Formats: sequence, C-alpha cells, structure tokens
Amino acid sequence: MNEERQPIFNAPWPAVMATLVIVVGYFFQTFLPQDWLLRNYAFSSAALDAGRWPTLFTAIFLHGSWAHALMNAGAALAFGTPVARYFGASLKGALVFLVFYLLCGGLASLGYGLSNPGGTALMVGASGAVAGLVGAAARLMAGQGEPGKYLSPPVISMTVGWIVVNLLLALVGFAPGLGNAGVAWEAHIFGYLAGLVLIDLFGWVARPQSA
Repeated sequence: MNEERQPIFNAPWPAVMATLVIVVGYFFQTFLPQDWLLRNYAFSSAALDAGRWPTLFTAIFLHGSWAHALMNAGAALAFGTPVARYFGASLKGALVFLVFYLLCGGLASLGYGLSNPGGTALMVGASGAVAGLVGAAARLMAGQGEPGKYLSPPVISMTVGWIVVNLLLALVGFAPGLGNAGVAWEAHIFGYLAGLVLIDLFGWVARPQSA
C-alpha cells in the first residue's frame, strides 16, 4: 500500500529560527554576568528617558529563567508558524518576519515604558514580540490564512481573552511557573495590538502583488 508521507514537523524555518534564538540565546546568557547584562540591555522607562532606546529591542533577547525562555519559545513556534507561512519561506519573507517580530517587540517595550513613566523596574523577554505573533495569528485564523476582519468572531474572542488573561496576571502580580518574577502585562497587550494591526502592512510587503 502506497501512502503519502506527511512531515511530522513542518513549521516554516523563520519560525523555527525565532524559537531557537530564544533558547540558544538564553543558554549563552547563563554564562555571562547577569548584573552587567541587565544593567546595559534590559528595558525600563528610566532607560528610555535616558536616551537608551536600543534597549527597546535588546531586552527581547534576554530572559529571566529557563521557564521564561521555554514558555516564550513554545509560543513563538506555535504562533510564529502561521505568520511565517503567510509571509513566505523565501529570504524576503524571512526578513519581513524578522522585522515584524522585532517591531512588535519594540512597540511592546515602548508601551510598557509609557505605561510606567519614570519606572526603574527592568523588563526582559521576548513575550512582547511573541504577543505580536499572537495578534497576527488571530487575524490569519479569522481569514483562513489571510488577514481577516477585526470584528470577526475569532479576532474578537482572542482579543478579549488575551486582555482578560493579562489583566488577571496584573492582579496576581506574577505568572504561575515563573516564581515571583513580575509580568509586564502592558507589553503583552501593546505587542498583541501591534501584531493585530501590522500584519496587513507587512503582508503587503512580503507577498507579490497582482497587477
């Protein structure tokens, strides 16, 4: 009997790379002085006030623990897969995916900073960027692979659920499984909204346009 074999693991390579960067990045982070890393590359509102705008992005590549890194890596693979598939697996599609991911993360950090003016609490992690992938994936689920309408049931339900979960995390003050580490819930919401909106523009850039 001749049966067509389906690949067990068929996530697009840009999504896989984003996942590996989180895991491998934290592996190397564990060998470096943590105080030095946080002081120079973590994000805070105070750092932004001091003109250290690169921390909007460098914080994406740092994590507080293996649990933190692995949770973000798993979410990046799950929600990055439909986004990377939509942009395409070409070099152009991968570059668009990378810029989209970083921009969502940067806007998430900025949202966190604006929500906590003058704050000195340090924020690290890819969760803001990953939240952008979640928002984009909501639109793609609504449109069955293309960006669907904002007021479609999948987008509304996922958006409401995302906001409610993050507001609950804000009330609790920490995420289960991450010890006593605080949760930058504001960054999660801003990153999600960024992905929700920007998927149209980045899709237009990544995909060939008909004449």
